[in-house]
Amino acid sequence: MILVAVALAARAVTFGDPVVHVDEEFYFATARGMWQGALPFVDIWDRKPIGLFLLYWPAAGLPLAWGILAYQIMALVSLVLTARLVFWMAERAGWGAGALPGAVAYLLWPDLLNGVGGQAPIFYNLPMAAAGALIVLSAQRHRRLLGAAAMALVGITLQIKYSAVFEGMFFGLWLLMREWRARTALWVLAGYAVLLVALALLPTLIAYAAYLDRGQADAFVYANFGSIAHRNANPLPEMLGNIGVLVLLLSPLVAMVFGARGRVGQGDASARAFLFAWFVAALLGVAVFGTWFDHYGLPVLVPGAACAAGFFGRADMRRRVTPAILLLVALVGQIAVVVNIHNRGTAAQFARMAEAVGRGPGCLYVYSGSTMLYPATGRCRLSRYVVPAHLNRARESGATGVDQATEVRRILAAHPAVVVMRPPFRGERPEIRAIVVAAMAHGYHRAATVPMGNERIVIYKR
Repeated sequence: MILVAVALAARAVTFGDPVVHVDEEFYFATARGMWQGALPFVDIWDRKPIGLFLLYWPAAGLPLAWGILAYQIMALVSLVLTARLVFWMAERAGWGAGALPGAVAYLLWPDLLNGVGGQAPIFYNLPMAAAGALIVLSAQRHRRLLGAAAMALVGITLQIKYSAVFEGMFFGLWLLMREWRARTALWVLAGYAVLLVALALLPTLIAYAAYLDRGQADAFVYANFGSIAHRNANPLPEMLGNIGVLVLLLSPLVAMVFGARGRVGQGDASARAFLFAWFVAALLGVAVFGTWFDHYGLPVLVPGAACAAGFFGRADMRRRVTPAILLLVALVGQIAVVVNIHNRGTAAQFARMAEAVGRGPGCLYVYSGSTMLYPATGRCRLSRYVVPAHLNRARESGATGVDQATEVRRILAAHPAVVVMRPPFRGERPEIRAIVVAAMAHGYHRAATVPMGNERIVIYKR
């Protein structure tokens, strides 16, 4: 009940907001498109696994306001259940006195990391936390069976976000190392390794088989695996800024994890060793993955909060310092959420923008702006590249399987009824914007200019 209350308080201001974050706007828009017959990677292009869109699919079938609330409630439930697993693992490791503060920290920290809505890690942290809990439990009983179940959960996680591969590899290596230390026969160890890998890959292979059956295997492979190798790096100042923000927001948690080392307690020593090693693996996964957006730090919170319980539960900390830290995180987190809403735009501003776009028989082209306008207005798409960044950002040039300028010209040649443009932004290709601006000067008029957060969005109509 405490965890539910904290989670509700941490997220209350965002419930019903359709523009919490650009990522989940697209996830919802894609899932709504699936209800209309669209096939991800073929009709709507992205690199995210099919499982993420399937998670959003039930909510996207509801009327817009109810659908937004539904996926946010799903994210809330996932967050609370993950926090409960953090509590259990911390208690198992011998940090029972700090287990509840650790779980509360897991609920509060996402507010700092742009994870207040339905970001992918909010959902995939749950099966990863469950896998970690099974590994902790398997040290005492049913070692191989629970280890295999843990890797099956990793496989499910990979079909929500592939970046979990780093933690998944660590889980598999930990299980194999434990078998090696138990002097398992080599042929048994090899067979077990094959089983763990197969279980982790099975959901992805099932997804591939489904696309192969539809004759779309190439589209699946390129979107899911090939395209990431062709994506360009962000500008150096942007990357350095992202790294700085991520380090700033995670460094207190890192410090508390180190403050927990040596706090033995009465729990399972192997659980403590596993949680510390998992935390390091999660940090390395963030470092290796690149781009370093703030929400990429969300997976670190599961082992981080569990380990930080050893710090929170210290006798010299738990009476004053622990409550003060959690209150500070809660306060700063709420400030961050409110500031982000102010910068991105409110639900009321979005409603006015959607009204200005309007419903009608003509198609919509969001050159730059919110993809939530597609489900909000019901207007058709003219391209499978729904994410504006795929066609206007320099980092995506040559990485999506289409020439950006050619695709933009093709869209404009189809005469969209409405075109939406936000102001120029860092990372945008000016030559792509110039193509759209030139097209708007012939056959279009500026129908409205609406405020959306700290920007003014221009809506052109044919």
